[in-house]
Amino acid sequence: MASNRPAPQTSFAPDEQQPDSFGYGKRQDEGTWEEWNPTEDSLKPIRGRHRVGKQRGGGLARSSTVLGVGVIAAVSAGGMASANTGKPPVSITLPDLPLISDEPEEETGSATPLTQAGLTTADAKQGNSDAGEALRARIVLQAERQQDQVDREAKRAAETAAAKKAAEQAAKEREAAKAKAEAAKEKAAEEARQKAEAERLAELAKSFTLPTSSYTITSTFGQSGALWSSGTHTGLDFAAPTGTPLKAVHSGTITEAGWNGSYGYLTKLKLDDGTEVWYAHQSSISVSVGQKVSTGEVIGRVGATGNVTGAHLHMEVKTTGGDGIDPAAWLRSKGLNP
Repeated sequence: MASNRPAPQTSFAPDEQQPDSFGYGKRQDEGTWEEWNPTEDSLKPIRGRHRVGKQRGGGLARSSTVLGVGVIAAVSAGGMASANTGKPPVSITLPDLPLISDEPEEETGSATPLTQAGLTTADAKQGNSDAGEALRARIVLQAERQQDQVDREAKRAAETAAAKKAAEQAAKEREAAKAKAEAAKEKAAEEARQKAEAERLAELAKSFTLPTSSYTITSTFGQSGALWSSGTHTGLDFAAPTGTPLKAVHSGTITEAGWNGSYGYLTKLKLDDGTEVWYAHQSSISVSVGQKVSTGEVIGRVGATGNVTGAHLHMEVKTTGGDGIDPAAWLRSKGLNP
């Protein structure tokens, strides 16, 4: 048959009790216990697993277990004091102290999760809730902005280059148009000059004529050879049959008409401007010195007198200074083409 176990005996008498580990009581030197009313100053902080949590609202306990332990300890201390002193039990009142909680004390710092550290208001507005994602988004945005700047600079450079190229092309086109206009202007001026010269020569041709007709040019001015004593030919030779009429190329005065050594029969006609035309190797002369003649008037005949190898007219042209010039060029300047 089961029997009740005897109650355990205390290992120390009330006067031998150690100071309360909770700090709720204090042993008197006389070995007696006083009535104890705990205050905020008399309470010692509890060290160990349980920590004092923040006081919230109306001060309700977040852990009934710890509060019960404190009440039991307080009641026990009061009961032992009453037993020792013989005084009636007294009510115990607890001040409104911070409650003991078995929950970890909240951090005094930011309660923001670590993944949200560094988030800005702008990040939050963009819908980012993760710091790493926000950082990545900022880096991507910065890279995009830098790329946009590079693209804009490249676009500006391309536009500048295109504008420069277009300006250069426009300048070239303007220069080409200007050169073309200048060329056209010069061409028109040249054509006008040629037209005026042709008109002048045509007018001159009315007053000038070739010295003979039905001829062949056999020797030209300046031609070299052993046939001429000076080594070069000094006139223009018109080969034609003997007796072919010789005409005055322009109106003027006869200054010489007769024999002149290697020239044979020679006639000199001085024009109004002072130019002198010589007709050599004639078979006959039809004018006399001092006679005035007009353009186209017959003054002699083709022959082979003097130093010759055949019948022809040797024609020379002298300037007012007496210098010989090319008869062919002189005739062309008068609108005639020998």
